[in-house]
Amino acid sequence: MGRHDALVSTLWQGRFAGGPADELLAFTVSLPFDQRLAADDLDGSRAHVTGLTRAGILSEDEADLVRTALDRVGEELRKGTFAFEPGDEDIHTAIERRVTELAGPAGAKLHTGRSRNDQVATALRLWCKRELTTLAERVVWLQRVLLERAREVGPAYLPGYTHLQQAQPVTLGHHLLAHGWALARDVDRLADCRRRLDVSPLGAGALAGSSLPLDPDFTAQELGFAARFENSIDAVSDRDFVAEALFVLSLVAVHLSRMGEEVILWSTAEFGFVRLDDAYATGSSMLPQKKNPDIAELARGKAGRLIGDLAGMLATLKGLPLSYNRDLQEDKEPLFDAVEQLSLALAAMAGLYATLAFDLDRMQRAADSPYAAATDLAELLVDRGVPFRDAHALVGALVRDSLERHVPLTELVEAHPDLGFDGAALLEPGRPVARRRTPGGAGPEAVEEQLEHFERRLAFDAERLGLGESSE
Repeated sequence: MGRHDALVSTLWQGRFAGGPADELLAFTVSLPFDQRLAADDLDGSRAHVTGLTRAGILSEDEADLVRTALDRVGEELRKGTFAFEPGDEDIHTAIERRVTELAGPAGAKLHTGRSRNDQVATALRLWCKRELTTLAERVVWLQRVLLERAREVGPAYLPGYTHLQQAQPVTLGHHLLAHGWALARDVDRLADCRRRLDVSPLGAGALAGSSLPLDPDFTAQELGFAARFENSIDAVSDRDFVAEALFVLSLVAVHLSRMGEEVILWSTAEFGFVRLDDAYATGSSMLPQKKNPDIAELARGKAGRLIGDLAGMLATLKGLPLSYNRDLQEDKEPLFDAVEQLSLALAAMAGLYATLAFDLDRMQRAADSPYAAATDLAELLVDRGVPFRDAHALVGALVRDSLERHVPLTELVEAHPDLGFDGAALLEPGRPVARRRTPGGAGPEAVEEQLEHFERRLAFDAERLGLGESSE
């Protein structure tokens, strides 16, 4: 087993007579993955420097030296010239070490009144605020694709399914917007999660605050947070926002998985409702005829990965005593993974849906089965005073008779005294879907109104999230 003594310096070396073991460093280091927090750590440090200056702990000259050093570190990190050292446990340690090298004694004051506990929590919250907004932007982008396709297909219709069995005809636009509204709830959840995490932990210290005259309200404002923490113990131990973000991201992934499953089914020869664009499909290494829906399949598969990220985080948090524990280092990798994978999935699914070629004729032929109008026949009887349960039984018996005796349903309906020609007319192609008139329903008129409502919702979400005129 190895041990570092002279080679490695740490933020906590004063308490120890010797250096850390190689095994400890290898097991505890987070630098390989937390480097993505560098910009947020620098922002937090700049706000802390301003707070220390207001408190009279740093002079203006010292503050200028530290700010210049922070800017230099940021430039080195951006250019890839930053030299990491063995004692750099994480990005926060690395930045402070380098600032002290550049700014001397003034840099050594940077950590005054601050712990890595509140420092890391602050950087992670800043990162989450930005990344959740970016993900919301990508969700809105996908929603706009669905809106454009729904407008494009007009009154075209296809079978609607329950239990994956044909149920009633619905317009294709109505079906596409069903995914759009599910994603709208995801945008709500992303915005709500961002609102709840918009609290600054800076100033909480290790767990108890500070005896120094620091102003957490000021630094919260400097960093653009809506508020500062109310309880310093809670501030450094809270990772609810990580668990909540992972839940929201995993639910978005579940919605993408459902969309992917649909494309997988619809692109089969058996369904034949869509054809994949060459740019958004793959081939087979052995079967030359194949065109595979890999994006859709990976969207389905990645959902399981994100659910795993969420489950792992909840298991990490379960039973932790207050306040900070090193277990909380495990919050970042699942969060970073979920954000990265979902971002890629949203972009890929937007491209997939934007380029799908719908076979509208095949969809409509599949929806024109007379059996799909069974509910319309029952409702016709209801209009004529028949209790619905009796109407349901009557039509169900006609369907059974048609299937068992191989007699066209239209003939049986036309011959029935309670249905006749009016009933048979309901079985004509396109008639059932046109009869769906209730608000929010699948008929053409209701869908036109829904399209307007959906477009207004997208505009509202773009405005409240600060996405501008376009999310592309």
